[in-house]
Amino acid sequence: MIYLDNAATSYPKPESVYIEMDKCLRTYCANPGRGSHAMSVASAVAVTTTRERIAKLLKIEDSLNISFTKNATEALNIAICGSLSPGDHVITTCMEHNSVVRPLKTLEKYNGVKLSIVSADSFGRVDPQDIRKSINKRTKLIVCTLSSNVNGIIMPVEEIGKIAQNNGIMYLIDASQGLGSVELDVNRVHADMVAFPGHKGLLGPQGTGGLYVSPQIKLRPLMRGGTGSRSELLYQPEIMPDKLESGTLNTPGIAGLGAGLEFILKNGIDKIRKKKDELTVRLFDGISRINNIKMFSPENMEENSGIVAFNINGVDSTEVCYQLDKQYKIECRAGLHCAPLAHSHFKTIKSGIVRLSVGCFNTNDEVDFAIQSINLIAKGYKN
Repeated sequence: MIYLDNAATSYPKPESVYIEMDKCLRTYCANPGRGSHAMSVASAVAVTTTRERIAKLLKIEDSLNISFTKNATEALNIAICGSLSPGDHVITTCMEHNSVVRPLKTLEKYNGVKLSIVSADSFGRVDPQDIRKSINKRTKLIVCTLSSNVNGIIMPVEEIGKIAQNNGIMYLIDASQGLGSVELDVNRVHADMVAFPGHKGLLGPQGTGGLYVSPQIKLRPLMRGGTGSRSELLYQPEIMPDKLESGTLNTPGIAGLGAGLEFILKNGIDKIRKKKDELTVRLFDGISRINNIKMFSPENMEENSGIVAFNINGVDSTEVCYQLDKQYKIECRAGLHCAPLAHSHFKTIKSGIVRLSVGCFNTNDEVDFAIQSINLIAKGYKN
């Protein structure tokens, strides 16, 4: 089996992730922050260590400004729903995932929030000046993905952040795609909030994620409940991260995420990015030479987080991925990738797009076999 669906979930994980999760479940998996006994303290240490590693990766000064969630979707909902009020105006792009679009469209329909969606060029590149032109006196928030999950295009997040800062507007980055191989310094990009999953580029398990919130931003919690702190209060504590972390945390998952982060920090983002770029270039060049292929991803690796998106002309993407799976045991993704606005932009709402996404554990041989397999499939559909 060849796994080329890392944009959905990275696989395999570093061996240390499996080891740490097993160790946690077998030896110290008590409730973190809910007791003073040895196992509870060990769980709290594991959670704190992971929080500190995320802070190091994102150049965050105080790790307590990071709250853990079960995924990036929850983090985005906390950030969006917790910061906007009726009458507020928000700007986003046509390349966003439904985890951004659906909360915003719901607030637009039912809560009186005004929404502007900025378009892009043929490869999904957003012009920051189009963001600037969309600002009005009620603009409260700008939301932008770090990298498109459809075609891998990396957004000009730093330039957009400067525009947000210069206009006193909150800035939320959805780092679901790219984080772990694309460097992201929250200070340099002027990010007030960053939502991230643990199971993609951070090489952790599913069911993990988080939200960084600048100390200047005050959010309304999405959920309220037990935090293990200030239990005498009948209302949610205002301290971070407790304010956004109600209920028992996924301690084994967070411990595994910590191991994934340790792998990234030890190896270095530059080394991981270089490996992914080499594989992506090889995959892109091979597929783009096949007759009857339309490419959707940018060729320049400075603009691509590791995705090769394409279609065989006239063939539904699900049929191509079905053949790759059943005939060649190549795992990839077809369809709309939970980003209908991007597919409307690319005019692929009906066909979807075939998405191959490499990870740092893929090999040249796997990439070459994928190219050969796609070539054989494309030949079968020649007119």
